[in-house]
Amino acid sequence: MKIIIAGAGEVGFHLAKLLSYESHEITLIDKDEERLIYADTRLDIKTLQQDATSIIGLKEADIEHTDLLIAVTSSETTNITICVISKKLGAKKTIARIRNTEFTDFKDEINFTKLGIDELISTEELATNEIKLLLEKDAFHQSHEFENGLLTMLGITLSDSAPIIGMSVKEAAATFSEIHFMPIVIQLKSTQETIIPRGDTVFNAGDHAYFITTPEGVEELQKLSDIVSKEIKNVMILGGSGIGLKTTQELCNKKFNVKLIEKNKEKAIELAEQLPEALVIYGDCRDVELLEEENVDEMDAFIAVTGRSETNIMSCLVAKSRGVNRTIALVQNIDYFKLSKNIGIDTLINKKLLAANSIFRHIRRGNVLEITILNDVSAEILEFEAKENSKITKKDIRDLKFPRNAIIGGVIRNNKGFISLGGFQIQAGDKVVVCCLPQTISKVEKLFN
Repeated sequence: MKIIIAGAGEVGFHLAKLLSYESHEITLIDKDEERLIYADTRLDIKTLQQDATSIIGLKEADIEHTDLLIAVTSSETTNITICVISKKLGAKKTIARIRNTEFTDFKDEINFTKLGIDELISTEELATNEIKLLLEKDAFHQSHEFENGLLTMLGITLSDSAPIIGMSVKEAAATFSEIHFMPIVIQLKSTQETIIPRGDTVFNAGDHAYFITTPEGVEELQKLSDIVSKEIKNVMILGGSGIGLKTTQELCNKKFNVKLIEKNKEKAIELAEQLPEALVIYGDCRDVELLEEENVDEMDAFIAVTGRSETNIMSCLVAKSRGVNRTIALVQNIDYFKLSKNIGIDTLINKKLLAANSIFRHIRRGNVLEITILNDVSAEILEFEAKENSKITKKDIRDLKFPRNAIIGGVIRNNKGFISLGGFQIQAGDKVVVCCLPQTISKVEKLFN
């Protein structure tokens, strides 16, 4: 696939890095020479120093033969302009990254497709949705729903007292035969290696495990993992950015008690007018005394979404030390994910990864409906739609010779989720959730073609 990425900032570079692994033909456009040199020396891609709104520049990038144009500059108006021009010049598909959630709220009314923009990706909206889902399933450090929750991916750290500790996957399945979930990937505590579990894989305390579950399996998984779900009602949010504002609005609509702290006085006054159901506080979130005065110890969840990763991490650590059960920090650097569990923060979210997750589903082959890149393990979860006569429908799962570093976690059929064991046969039209290591993706895709 021929792909042009406009904008070599953090999101653009990260996307170019991920997509270059997939053997796509990538061209990265930016006006900033230093950004392009940085990308060119690290990635096997083509770079072009041009203004991506320039018609001459886009033609130089061969826009008329481009399968996908992704506009991810820091300016949403620029991104929209790039997409409109690119579509007129022959780009088959265009995606624009935006910040203003009004664009997605009214996308049906405006009909951006007619303007030349096939998809709008709002990082603020993606982050807000991620936070909401994490609070709804607060016992787990990461979650992702497929088909509105018919199947759900849940991530946990296995505790010493979990009943499945010391058991193999096969033994656990035999002992707890009525379970409605399946382990799909484990990061071993001992070596930090990411593995796809098999029947002889043993659950060990401290391992970082991800499961696919049906709605009935969520509570079962909590019990077998010995984790306790606590009702979240009182939430403190740091930072009145787009994410902070949108998250506060969403949580207030769901009747949460929300305190929002913003250090800019004018912005705090503006937020107070926009958020009549929340308590907006003017103050510096780095001030520990302020957090204590605002009774941070009485909060059920603490969410830090300022523009500084370090501020978000440190404030979450303060909240954790004051007894807050659930902490979520927005970070810019993906490397922080490797440290999250060691330093004591429950969940880190990253807009680059969220944008990549959303954009990737437009690029994968084999009728991919959804893709989720896991934050802290080297694995991806994909949702495929099985086609008529594809190899995946020819035999039972156990007889498919499925790649060793991949596993089918579940199947959605006739609006119902199923945990698919070896004797299950996939049918045309089924939506299939697969977890695999990056090097195995191409093999899995061939089974669905």
